[in-house]
Amino acid sequence: SRVHLKQGKAEVLLAKRLWHLGFRYRLNDKRLPGSPDIAILKYNIAIFVDGGFGRVEREERKPKLKRNREYWIAKIEENIARDIRDDKALRAQDWYVIHFWEKEVLKDTDGCIDAIRELAGKRIEERLEI
Repeated sequence: SRVHLKQGKAEVLLAKRLWHLGFRYRLNDKRLPGSPDIAILKYNIAIFVDGGFGRVEREERKPKLKRNREYWIAKIEENIARDIRDDKALRAQDWYVIHFWEKEVLKDTDGCIDAIRELAGKRIEERLEI
């Protein structure tokens, strides 16, 4: 009940900063695989802001779960598989995909913005080459 799927603090912070910088986007666009938290249509950039629980990086250990350990491990593995599948589907549709950890956005919003600007610059360069 404490897990909010949309409009988390980090997502709202990042979205507002992007808007003030002139980036226009759609939130949770269901037309795209995985319904990215922020989809910048002009540059085909899909941004996901991942919370600390439920999406664990492959290199990290499984969280220390005390109750329903098997259930949660299976759920986390399903989430990882789903994210990989959605990322592949987006890339097949010529989208850049970028994932930020919620804590990363809250601690270093400017760094996240810089990464997004860099991807937007790459997209502009690609379009000029065509």
